Amino acid sequence: MSQGHHHEHGSHGHHHEGRDAHGNPKDLAAYVAKQEDPSRDEWQKPDEVLRALGTAPGEVVCDVGAGPGYFALRLARAVAPGGSVHALEVEPEILKALEQRIAAAGLHNVHPRLVRGGDLPLPPEPCDLILIADVFHHFPDGPATLRALASRLRPGGRIANLDFHQGELPVGPGPDHKVSREDFLAAARAAGLEVVVEHRFLPYQYLFVLRPGAGRP
Repeated sequence: MSQGHHHEHGSHGHHHEGRDAHGNPKDLAAYVAKQEDPSRDEWQKPDEVLRALGTAPGEVVCDVGAGPGYFALRLARAVAPGGSVHALEVEPEILKALEQRIAAAGLHNVHPRLVRGGDLPLPPEPCDLILIADVFHHFPDGPATLRALASRLRPGGRIANLDFHQGELPVGPGPDHKVSREDFLAAARAAGLEVVVEHRFLPYQYLFVLRPGAGRP
């Protein structure tokens, strides 16, 4: 989530298609429509992802790089009643689109929050789950950001990272906006995180659930 960049939250095309020099979508409405295209569900398998994340009513969740809310709105329903979702986004225009979708859905437990360029994407309170979906490549220092996020977990909390595999895929960003499974695991180890489980049901993405290791926050 480096300054001037937004995430590639499951984009169907390469990062340079329909984007400006900073990788930001030129046509916001088209970008939101692509993010929320019903065909995305076929390969993103959101219901299975939520089950894999183990979300439960009453939990506090943070969606890092929430975009227009593909996961944030679903998470909000999964943690109701009593739970809440902090939806972090770095691009003000995308945040506005998220706010509009929250209002249209009638959800009151999603809290959109702008992350200013250069700031760490940290939730305002300790969380049971922090989801990083297709945005890890934007962290200037991956291990440092993971360590900071781990410090915002409640006892027993977990971090989940969802990202695209390397290589040419029919969906997802271009190769310069990807972090390989092995490189992510190296960053997680450097941050003192250990893998709880790796889920392999997604056709184009890897999904890890992690927790701080012994002696970590």
